[in-house]
Amino acid sequence: MRTPSIRVRMLIISTVVAVLIAGIGGLLTLLLGAHVIGDTITHDANRAALIAGATVKHRLADVYAASAASGTAEAGSRSQDEVSALNGMRTMLKRAGITNVEFALYNQSLDVVWMTSPAARLSSPEATRDDLRTSRTVRTSPPAAPSRFSALLGNVALPRTMIATPVSFPDGTTGVLSVLYSPQRGEEIAGGVAWPMFGIGVLSVILTVVFMYAATSWMLRRVEALRMSADSIDAGRLDERLPVTVDDEFGVLAQSLNRLIERLERRSVAQSRFVADASHEIASPVAGIRGYTNILRAWGADDPRVRDEAITAIDRESRRMARLTDELLSLLHADQGLVLKTERFDLNALARRQLAMSASRWLDKSLEYTGPAEAPLVMVGDPDRIEDVLSILLDNASKYTPVGGSITLSTHRQRDTVLIDVTDTGQGIAEADIEHLFDRFYRTAASRSSDEGGFGLGLAIAKSILASMGGDISVWSVVGQGTTFTVQLPRGRV
Repeated sequence: MRTPSIRVRMLIISTVVAVLIAGIGGLLTLLLGAHVIGDTITHDANRAALIAGATVKHRLADVYAASAASGTAEAGSRSQDEVSALNGMRTMLKRAGITNVEFALYNQSLDVVWMTSPAARLSSPEATRDDLRTSRTVRTSPPAAPSRFSALLGNVALPRTMIATPVSFPDGTTGVLSVLYSPQRGEEIAGGVAWPMFGIGVLSVILTVVFMYAATSWMLRRVEALRMSADSIDAGRLDERLPVTVDDEFGVLAQSLNRLIERLERRSVAQSRFVADASHEIASPVAGIRGYTNILRAWGADDPRVRDEAITAIDRESRRMARLTDELLSLLHADQGLVLKTERFDLNALARRQLAMSASRWLDKSLEYTGPAEAPLVMVGDPDRIEDVLSILLDNASKYTPVGGSITLSTHRQRDTVLIDVTDTGQGIAEADIEHLFDRFYRTAASRSSDEGGFGLGLAIAKSILASMGGDISVWSVVGQGTTFTVQLPRGRV
């Protein structure tokens, strides 16, 4: 099954996120609105109960005063006057801004004296009926049908609030006034807001999805442009570079890719030069061997002197090829990463052994070799690889130092770094050659003209070994005075 594209995945993610944000926002708005509307309903219901209680008390006082003034004391006649007075109370409350309210008035015995609707009647257990005469009771009933989900369509039903408050009658008795408040105005406002809120939620989801899709498409178009530019750069056209138009994350990516292409280009050039130089170096001894082989075939059987000379030359050229092969293998291993040992050893003792080996090899040149002090210099590293580096440096110094010259190998510690100096009194190196001295197959004019000239791989091998060990090598030279190679190595934990 094919994995969905980034555009499709971002579209799905943005839709889900937008719906969640809109849903959470709508839910929080509803909760906040419900809290505000609930507080408003409670406030309006309490206000209606206070005004209604005061009005009932005032109207009944008027009835009792009128009855006393007229000398009418019959209970039945007074009750009719009470009902008549209370019936006009709704109009008075409406003038005071109190609407959507139903009332029920109870006497001392909690018998209904007057009511505007049966919905306002009390339904309290007998154990709590006596409490109604002494304290105010507030009850909120749950909303009836329709359901809560229908509020999304504008059909909002809010809970009704019933307040039972004690009322003092003019005859000294205490009754109860039941006030039922229906928040019709709040339902109309909530219902009118529901549809706009729903529309705003849907619109926000659509806008969020469109924005996320447009932003994703814009970013992917830039990535696609980089991809197309990268595809146009094949192995044979490494001179081309990716366009860097804007200094942002995509520009930084393009610059990183350009740096990678530059490294690949340098590696490709170095590899081509390496193959060409290696082929050239191998071709010379092969040509010599073939030439002397032809001489042996033509005159070797009849002339012993020619035969001996040809055999000597073939042996010399074959040894040269073997030495070149060893150096190429050493360079290949250094490029692939050496497996280094970690041993504790005495660097000064190792250096003195290498000096002794060089002195025995170049005994015919009567060179003076000076080594480090007898005191030990302990370090941690790979003694075999360090031995290889010293062998290369001492061999070069001995090769290009004239008869009777001197070679000095000194070591010293500088904090956590060990420095090794190999100094000779040879012919020196021209300044133009120093910057290329560690390039592969690079040979100075002196080495090319010398009979002992190598292949230009020794110093490149030494630098690769030191780099794998975390070290470095530098050179200082004056033509006609001599050369000093300085090796820097981490001392390691001793």
